[in-house]
Amino acid sequence: DVQLVESGGGSVQAGGSLRLSCVASETTYKRYSMGWFRQAPGGEREGVATIDTTHSTDYAHSVQGRFIISMDNDKNTLYLQMNDLKPEDTAIYYCAAERRLWNNLGTMTPTAWGQGTQVTVS
Repeated sequence: DVQLVESGGGSVQAGGSLRLSCVASETTYKRYSMGWFRQAPGGEREGVATIDTTHSTDYAHSVQGRFIISMDNDKNTLYLQMNDLKPEDTAIYYCAAERRLWNNLGTMTPTAWGQGTQVTVS
């Protein structure tokens, strides 16, 4: 299956911004739906945003209007632009992929995961 490597996490003050990146080992164009998930300390993994092969996007209510998911097919790279960060956004963020053309947060069942990148908001 596709291999995923995230980068871009770090520590930021509330109200700040970060951009996460996820490079896929093979082309995802018209093959894989992609998504970002996160897991806070002591919490369960939850979906943050998805983008499918039609570039249709879906966001968790908690990040709607603050986060933007995008895909650069030429670079096989998925992004998550995170703005107006809040302490409750603190979590390990995971990139995920599923070989499925159409998808959203309610249907995505990832078959590949990245190693995770820590985001800390204080």
